Amino acid sequence: MIITISREFGSGGREIGKRLADELGIDYYDREIITEIANKTGLSEEYISNISEKGNYSYPFQFAKSFTMYSSLQSTQTEILVAQQKVLKEIAQKGNAVIVGRGANVILKEYNTMNIFVYADMESKIKRCKSKAVENEKLTDKEIQNKIIQIDKGRKNYHKIISNLEWGDKNNYNLCINTSGVDIKEIIPSLADYIENWFKKR
Repeated sequence: MIITISREFGSGGREIGKRLADELGIDYYDREIITEIANKTGLSEEYISNISEKGNYSYPFQFAKSFTMYSSLQSTQTEILVAQQKVLKEIAQKGNAVIVGRGANVILKEYNTMNIFVYADMESKIKRCKSKAVENEKLTDKEIQNKIIQIDKGRKNYHKIISNLEWGDKNNYNLCINTSGVDIKEIIPSLADYIENWFKKR
């Protein structure tokens, strides 16, 4: 049972993933993937996070002083993609896991995965972001909205790099969940039942 969670920023996809893993009694992977890639490549987790999901493939190029450095950066980014693919497949081979983000729905396409996409309206995403913000973070609703748009654009760009499938297109997922106005913990038991039945029929 391998479940992948793709999600819009602020939609609660990470919370769904964690609660589902707990409900189903299976492993949960999110930041742990970045840590493992860092261990394999020797690169910082922050840099890997920028590359592997946020789509910032042009980000480090602004520091390039020569073609040699530019080529080196391209090589590093390719190394991250290769390491990420290896880590995800190692997880899938163990079986029974919820994997959040990292393009797992595409990278693990040869496995029997259930691919979920989580989304919400902007009002709900802003509200959820504000509820999860650290105490001293005082962003306006407009600033939060801009952050959501920017991060989702990065996720979409990253998805284009690893696949010709459209990120967020309902046709590319087994289940799409709209969390607008939803208390996530209340839907987890029925969602877990649905997923278990889905796998039983595969």
